[in-house]
Amino acid sequence: MGLFDTLEASNLEDAKPLAARMRPRSLAEFAGQKHFLGDGKLLRRILEADRLSSVIFYGPPGCGKTSLAELIASQTKSVFARLNAASAGVKEVRALLEQARDRLAADGTRTLLFVDELHHFNRTQQDVLLPDVESGVVRLIGATTENPFFSLVSPLVSRSQVFEFQPVSTDEVLAVLRRALTDRERGLGALGVSATDDALAFLAEVSDGDVRRALTALEIGAHSVQRGEIDLQVAQESIQKKAIRYDDDTHYDAASALIKSMRGSDPDATVYWLARMLEAGEDPRFLARRIVIAAAEDVGNADPQALVVANAAAQATLFIGMPECRIILSQAATYVALAPKSNAAYVAIDEALDDVRQRRVLPVPTHLKDSHYGGAKRLGHGEGYQYAHSSEDGWVDQDYLGIDRSYYRPVERGFESELKVRLDGFRQRRSNSAGESDD
Repeated sequence: MGLFDTLEASNLEDAKPLAARMRPRSLAEFAGQKHFLGDGKLLRRILEADRLSSVIFYGPPGCGKTSLAELIASQTKSVFARLNAASAGVKEVRALLEQARDRLAADGTRTLLFVDELHHFNRTQQDVLLPDVESGVVRLIGATTENPFFSLVSPLVSRSQVFEFQPVSTDEVLAVLRRALTDRERGLGALGVSATDDALAFLAEVSDGDVRRALTALEIGAHSVQRGEIDLQVAQESIQKKAIRYDDDTHYDAASALIKSMRGSDPDATVYWLARMLEAGEDPRFLARRIVIAAAEDVGNADPQALVVANAAAQATLFIGMPECRIILSQAATYVALAPKSNAAYVAIDEALDDVRQRRVLPVPTHLKDSHYGGAKRLGHGEGYQYAHSSEDGWVDQDYLGIDRSYYRPVERGFESELKVRLDGFRQRRSNSAGESDD
C-alpha cells in the first residue's frame, strides 16, 4: 500500500462515528446475545468449527447483528460479499451470485453473503437467493429488524437458522461505554475526557439496549465538553428523544401484553403497556377497542359495569382525542384490570357457535315461532307458548331450545355469583318439573 493509500484509509477511518470504530474485533469483545453466543452455545460452537450455514439475524437496532456478521467475515475462510437490501436490485444480486458460482467452480472457494436489512427485499429478490442458498454456493447471513416469519418468504426461512437478538443488557452497554471512553486507538481515550458514573449509567439505561445509540450520545457528549467531564446533565442533553421501536411485530406483542395484563389483574403492567403503545404513536381508538373487548371477554358478568366504563371510555376517546384521552384510557384499563374475572359468556357463545357449525341445526320449537302474521295460527305457530310475565314470579316452566344443552356456566366471582344462584334455581325448578311430569 502506497503513502496516499495509507493516508486515504486513515482519513476514512477517522471519519467513522464512534459506534462504527468500536465494533468488536473478537467474540470476547462482543456484547450481549449470550443465549446463543456464550461458551458452549449453538452459534458459538458453529463458528468455532467454521461450520456456518445460512443464518438470519433478527432483532432490534443496535444489538449487534451487523457487528457479528462482520466479525464472522473477519474469521471465515470464505470470500465475504455485502449487500444492503434497501438499495440493491435483482441485477446486483444475480451478478454477485454468478461471481460466487464461478469462484466455487474455479478453486472451491465459497462465498459468505451478508445482506443487511433483508426484509427490504421483495419476494422476487428473495426467490433469486433460494437456489444458491440451497445448493451451498453462498452461505447467507441475513440481518433484519422485522420478524422473519412475517417479512421473509417461507422457503428462505426454512433453509436458514434463525437467531433472535435481544436488546443488550444495561450492564453490558455500560461496559462498552467504559471501554470506548478509555480506548486511545479506536475510542475517545485520546480526547482526555471523563464521565461520571451516573452519566454513564443514564446513557446505558436510556439507550434501551441499543449500543449504537449509547455510543453516539457518548461521542456527542465527549466533543461538547472538550477535555472536561461528561456529567449527568451533559449526558441528558446528548441523547435525543427516545425513538420507541414499534413495527407490526412489536404492535401485536405490545397489544398482547396489554390484554394479558388486564386479564391477569395487574394494573401497573396494564398502564405501562398502554403508555408504551401511546408513546409509540398507536391509534388510541385501537386501544379503546381492546379495552372494550377485554371488559366483555375477561370480565363479563362478574362485573357488568366494566363494559359500561370501557364503552364510555371508547366514546370519550373519539370525542376528546390525544393527549387527554390517555387519562380516560388509563381509567378504563385499570378498572378492567381490577374487576373480578369471568369468561363464562365468552365460552358460552363460542360453544354455541361450534354446535351451530358442527352439529345438526336445531329447528325453532313450534310454540316459539312467530305467530303475528296471517296463516300462522293455521300452522300452529305459537300454540302453547306461555307468557312469562303472566306468572306471579315472572318465570314459567317452558322449553326454549328443544334439547338438553348447557352453554352458560357462571362462575362464583363478583356479580356473576348472584347470577349463578339464579340460574341454579331455574335449572332446579325445571328438573323438578321434569321429574313430576315423569311421575
